[in-house]
Amino acid sequence: MSTYKCPKGHESTEPDYCSECGAKINGIPKLASSPNLLNSTLPQTDQSVITCPDCTAPHEPDSGDFCEICGYNFVTGAHGEVPPVPLTPTPAAEATPAGEGESSFTPEVHPATLAPPQISTKAAVTPSLKLELVITIDPSLRTPDSPPAPPHQAPIAFRLEKETNLIGRSSTLQGIQPEIALDLDDAVSRRHALLLRQPDGTFILRDIGSSNGTKLNGIELQPMVDTPIKDSDEITLGHWTRIVVKAIQPLGESEG
Repeated sequence: MSTYKCPKGHESTEPDYCSECGAKINGIPKLASSPNLLNSTLPQTDQSVITCPDCTAPHEPDSGDFCEICGYNFVTGAHGEVPPVPLTPTPAAEATPAGEGESSFTPEVHPATLAPPQISTKAAVTPSLKLELVITIDPSLRTPDSPPAPPHQAPIAFRLEKETNLIGRSSTLQGIQPEIALDLDDAVSRRHALLLRQPDGTFILRDIGSSNGTKLNGIELQPMVDTPIKDSDEITLGHWTRIVVKAIQPLGESEG
C-alpha cells in the first residue's frame, strides 16, 4: 500500500489529506529506498485535491466534474455559474386563488433579466421567503444495496437563514461543514447540493455533481442546473433521506 508524506512529516495512507493530522498533501507517494523503484513510473495523482482555476476552491476529482462553488467545468473548461432554468410565467387568469391548492406563500419567480426596463426598482423588489426544511428518514426510499435505515430517527427542522446553504456530509479532516449536514446517510456526498437565495428572494436547488444524484419531486436533477423550489416540494437523496420544503412567511411580516 502506498504511503504519502504530509507537510508535517507524517506518513499518510490518504493522498489528499493526511490520515494522521488532516493537513493537505499533494498525493505523491513516498519513494522506497530500493533502487528498482527509483526508475518506476509514479502513480497518477488524479485522486489528489486540485484547485479550481476560476475561484481557487479545493476540488476532489471523485466528487464530480464541476466546481462546487462557481460551477467551473474541469472537463470542458467552461467558466462561470450555470444560469437557472427559466420558468414560464402563469397567466393571471389561470392563477390559483389563495387558500386553494398550494400555500399562499408559494414564491413567484420573476428573474431580473426578464423585467422590462420601464419597471421601477421598487416595483421589482420581492420580499424574501422564509423557508423551513423538514428532514426525515424514509425507509421506502431504500434500494437493494442500501443498509438498514436508522430506527426511531425523529424529523429535523432546519430554517434557511443564509444566502448559500450546502447540503452534504461533514468532514473535520477536509474542513467541510455543510449548513445542512446529513451525516446519518453515507450515500450523500460530502458536497452534494446547494440551496441558494436568488435576488428576488426565492431559492433554487443545484446538484453540484454528487455521486448518487438528487431528485426533486421524484425527478432526477441534472448536475449544475438550477431549479427553483417552492412550498411542499420534496427533495430525496442518499439511501433514504427525504427533505420537505415548507414556506413559513415572507420576511417583514409579523409571525403569529
